[in-house]
Amino acid sequence: MLIGVPKEIKNNEFRLGLIPSSVRELVANGHQVIVQHDAGIGIGIDDAAFEQVGAKIVQTAEEVFAKADMIIKVKEPQLQECRMLRSGQVLFTYLHLAPDPEQARLLEESGCIAIAYETVTNKMGGLPLLAPMSEVAGRMAIQAGATSLEITNKGSGILLGGVPGVAPAKVVVLGGGVVGTNSVRVAMGMGARVVVIDKSLERLNHLDLQFGSRIMTVYSTTDAIERHIATADLVVGAVLIPGGSAPRLVTRDMLKNMRHGSVMVDVSIDQGGCFETSKATTHQNPTYIVDGIVHYCVSNMPGAVPRTSTFALNNATLPFVLALANKGYKDALIHDPHLLNGLNVYKGKYTHKAVAEALNVSYTPAGSLLQ
Repeated sequence: MLIGVPKEIKNNEFRLGLIPSSVRELVANGHQVIVQHDAGIGIGIDDAAFEQVGAKIVQTAEEVFAKADMIIKVKEPQLQECRMLRSGQVLFTYLHLAPDPEQARLLEESGCIAIAYETVTNKMGGLPLLAPMSEVAGRMAIQAGATSLEITNKGSGILLGGVPGVAPAKVVVLGGGVVGTNSVRVAMGMGARVVVIDKSLERLNHLDLQFGSRIMTVYSTTDAIERHIATADLVVGAVLIPGGSAPRLVTRDMLKNMRHGSVMVDVSIDQGGCFETSKATTHQNPTYIVDGIVHYCVSNMPGAVPRTSTFALNNATLPFVLALANKGYKDALIHDPHLLNGLNVYKGKYTHKAVAEALNVSYTPAGSLLQ
């Protein structure tokens, strides 16, 4: 199989679909890899590093898309990239289609086979290709929130951990999954008072066993959310419905009870956001203010630490990339129900139920199309 790696073009996105060690594995398995010129330069990997392990460097994204049987990316294809996809071509990347009907429409029209990292599952019901970036994003959410609280960034001027004689900040984390757990870990490590809110008693019990009395666990209700964010200095939105739109847990009316200068970090923004007032921002312009509350809603947070993120992501994606290349996409999907869960769009058909429901389009079970 001929595998192509284009340079990412989303705002301030320097992550990379394949690193040289992953390319080496693919070449050793008999595949060809083409990489766009300077695709890895943002994380300190030059073209020579790819050539040394057997990749061929091409100058343009157009050449990558025109030649490759499978495209490996990190972020969802931007509209100009969607228009370069062709029928029968495999696209393996994050897609986050639920809040992005235009991207979905272009993928549908292209006739490609679009497999989303974020809906691939594992035997435990987890999301193994989302987890590495969720770990990064969860830890970064506290870092970004702490910075946004600084007075020069229009925050309230509160130090997250306080100092002796001065109370620390209160951090409320909505969602106790991978993002939430990592947010809790960092916030607690910085000395903040941490409240985590989740609707799963099993998750709350797990967090209680993991962190004990150092955090407060609260069962999720509208009343609980409203009450706790009213006294929060930092709120982290960390909820996820795989493939679907994030639920709107914080309404605009709730902001009226919060202290001016408080910060909300919406890690769920890739799936539309869990705050009613959320709108996607970029690393270049990460924040905006609504009713005196600072909103940080960067849609590719792990892109701020692209080297760490790229290596972590490749550790998780490489086995699936090898399976798709070695077996061919059809056999790989048929023989791995967890990889099959990643199939979002197949030759013009929507094959993930949550994605189809979020986009209000017809759903076709993936299995019926692969016979």
